[in-house]
Amino acid sequence: MLLLCLLAGAAVGSAAPEVAELAFVLGQVYLALINMVAIPLMVVATFFGLRQTLALPQPARRSFMIVVLAVGLVFASALLGTIFGYVTDPGSSLSVANRAYLGSVVLSSAAGNTELSLFDIDTQNTASAVHAWGTFLPDNFFKALALGQPLGILICAILFGLAFASMGKTRSNVLMGIFEAIYRTFETIISRVNLLIPVLVFGLAAHFAASADGQVLRSMSSFIATFVGLSLLLATFATVLVWRNSAAPLLTVLSCLKTPALISLTSASSTAGVPDTIRAMSAKLGYSRGIVELVVPAASIFVRAGSAVYFALLAVFVANIYGHALDGTGLMLICLGATMSAFASAGTSSFAVVASGSVVLSLLNLPVEAALALFLAIDLICEAPRNLLSTLCCCVLIVLVCQGLPSERTDAKQGDDVEVAAPVQFSFTRTSASLAVICCIVLASLIVVVGIGVGQRAGSPGVGRPSAALSGELLVDNPLNTK
Repeated sequence: MLLLCLLAGAAVGSAAPEVAELAFVLGQVYLALINMVAIPLMVVATFFGLRQTLALPQPARRSFMIVVLAVGLVFASALLGTIFGYVTDPGSSLSVANRAYLGSVVLSSAAGNTELSLFDIDTQNTASAVHAWGTFLPDNFFKALALGQPLGILICAILFGLAFASMGKTRSNVLMGIFEAIYRTFETIISRVNLLIPVLVFGLAAHFAASADGQVLRSMSSFIATFVGLSLLLATFATVLVWRNSAAPLLTVLSCLKTPALISLTSASSTAGVPDTIRAMSAKLGYSRGIVELVVPAASIFVRAGSAVYFALLAVFVANIYGHALDGTGLMLICLGATMSAFASAGTSSFAVVASGSVVLSLLNLPVEAALALFLAIDLICEAPRNLLSTLCCCVLIVLVCQGLPSERTDAKQGDDVEVAAPVQFSFTRTSASLAVICCIVLASLIVVVGIGVGQRAGSPGVGRPSAALSGELLVDNPLNTK
């Protein structure tokens, strides 16, 4: 169905661009609904998962492992992207015509941009330092929520979560019930909103077919092929790693990861697949639910392994089209810059993700305009493999952290011969059903009669307030009454 929506959207976008714009607006409504739930879900899941994680054996060691392995996965992805880009060398074999056309696109996008400094350099640096520090450690949790600062929100949520986990069990049971209800509500909202994914796929395909520049796509085909190929290769390796470390067969693992993978590929949002990823890794594959509920929401925003690969290949491609030779120092700068750009793009999408690539380009003294002009044109193609790789790397992080913990699968604790409790059913005879209907009719009639009686009593003179006639007499008899 998703493939048919993709093909139909491309056909409609090519034939009727005005319809494509309407379909694109509907897709943006879906993304707005997902983003509306994403940040609150991350906060509540951090509270909920942190409390369960601290109740596991060796909580400090596992918390430290989560942070170290998360940074290590992003750095390893950037390193592999840099090495693969250096070997395949995308953009080095561009023809003169394609290189000239890409240059004209960059120049046309940069035309008319003028940079004005309204403050002196020291004031600008001080303001930037204060803003960066406020992003990392905000002085107001609700301000961070209102501004949508993911890193500040995560730090505040961790601090509040640690305080919540340190409370006694009796005191925190009530809050635990509230957080549980809120958490399940957000899961339900995302699951229902995900039913609109075919509409999103149709809208994005139609919009891309109506607005894409064919010559830009052909000129950047080497980058697209390199990035998509490496992303699929690393995604396959991550799936095999999950399978080798789980007790389930390969087909079972693929079946469990199918839904989160499809949502990551088609939703254009890194948080849309959070509920299904939690369900797949905990309820189906049996990993610790406390670890899963702590890692998945935070990792969907901050562990951007797909973005690290993307930024590394982006830097190699831009360096090649500008004739910038890469040595060992340049490759190391690309690796470090891609890692920093991946964390800097946390909680962002589309334009902001591409703009984060300016970090690695600045380290190499390459034009930032190239990233904004060229890579925004193909971002819809690259967003799907980015999200897929990040989701599967999140699953790998869970597998590595949950080493040594018992499985939580229901079928791992119960045998196949255990009888499952049947659901409670209510059965009615014709007589009892007729009596129930008659009672409902009588009750409804009584409610109507009582309502009429209360209304008549409230409207009668002398009860509750003076009547209209009496009020009129008072006004006539007392002409000095200005009221």
